[in-house]
This record gives sequence, C-alpha cells and structure tokens, in this order.
Amino acid sequence: MPVTRTTGHFTFADWKEAPVGPEDTHPRLAHATVTNAFAGGIEAESTTCDYTVSYLTATTGSFAGMELVRGRVDGREGAFVLEERGRFGSDGTVHCTFEVVEGSGTGELAGLRGTGGFTSRHGETEVPYTFAYGLE
Repeated sequence: MPVTRTTGHFTFADWKEAPVGPEDTHPRLAHATVTNAFAGGIEAESTTCDYTVSYLTATTGSFAGMELVRGRVDGREGAFVLEERGRFGSDGTVHCTFEVVEGSGTGELAGLRGTGGFTSRHGETEVPYTFAYGLE
C-alpha cells in the first residue's frame, strides 16, 4: 500500500470538561468533549471528539480518546475515526499521536489506514498536524 503524507492545521472549539470522581486530588480524571475544524490534507468543518483526561498535577497529565471525522482526505470524501493518545506538560505543550481505527473508513475513504500527530502550545488558535495514510 503506497503511503501519502499530508499536512494542515485544525482549530478547536467547544471544549467542555467535567470531573470524574473527586476534583481536589491528584491524580484525578476528567471527561472532555471537543469540536475541531480541519483544513489542509484533512478537511472537516466540524468533528466530534471524546477524551478521558488524567491529571497527574494541576498542569500535567495524559489523555486518550476518539475523534469522528466526516469530510475529505486529499479530496476523497467519507468518514473515519481517529484513536488519539497524548500528554501535556506544565509549559502548556501538548503532544498527540493518532491512528485511523481499522475498518472505520466510509465512502471514498473505505480501507483508509494512517497515522499522524501534532504538537500544540497553550494559546495557539491553529494547530499544525501531519498525517501519513494509505487506502487498501
């Protein structure tokens, strides 16, 4: 399967977070839902993200979640799910890797496989991403 590499950026909105269990201890858990908009190789006006966040301290921790993307990859239309894992540090930097959930591609994106990632810094409104993918 040939691999295509693409880039772009996303913006996020509607970050909604709720504690899971006690709020005044560490480590602690939270549940977050987020909406993203992608431009570039991945184009999607509005995605749906669902994360579980583990706070080791008030400003450090990790997260895992899923993101449903309905849109286009390099002009091919369909939908797919990304499984995401990341960490964040006290300096406000977030590192995340993601992978297409096998079998989740629909439409012209059926058979989509791929991996990617991003690094963002607190206060950025546009976050650059990379994505390497192939279609079976």
